[in-house]
Amino acid sequence: MRVLGVDFGKKRIGLALSDASGILARPWQSIAAGTTPRASATLVAAIIRDAGGDDPVDAVVVGLPRRLTGEDTDQTAPTRQFAAALADLAAVRVHLQDERLTSVEAESRLAVRERDWRKRKAKIDAAAAAIILQDFLDSPRVDAC
Repeated sequence: MRVLGVDFGKKRIGLALSDASGILARPWQSIAAGTTPRASATLVAAIIRDAGGDDPVDAVVVGLPRRLTGEDTDQTAPTRQFAAALADLAAVRVHLQDERLTSVEAESRLAVRERDWRKRKAKIDAAAAAIILQDFLDSPRVDAC
């Protein structure tokens, strides 16, 4: 089972892929976000279709932003809209995964290997998507949106 991890943002969207067995996540790419959550979902749905091949994407995990207290942020509603649109457009099951502190963790991990912050910035979204995806793969499954 191949799973796509998504770190949805207003400017960029980080993507990560699992291996074919659905055990390990790895950063894949970052793309520019669309002007609306649905436009972004259209972009990601096209990538899912193009990534098909021998190992098609069976499910998608979208990081759900929350405050440390568990409350919604101003990005939570657009992320839910993106996830719902992606489920419609890509015809795959979409799961929401808590993404608290994933960008901080991704930055810390990248800082060990890459000292130049400009190069880290280009990789951070895909790295955060990989952390979101790995957290999902390592935990009991979450309900689809």
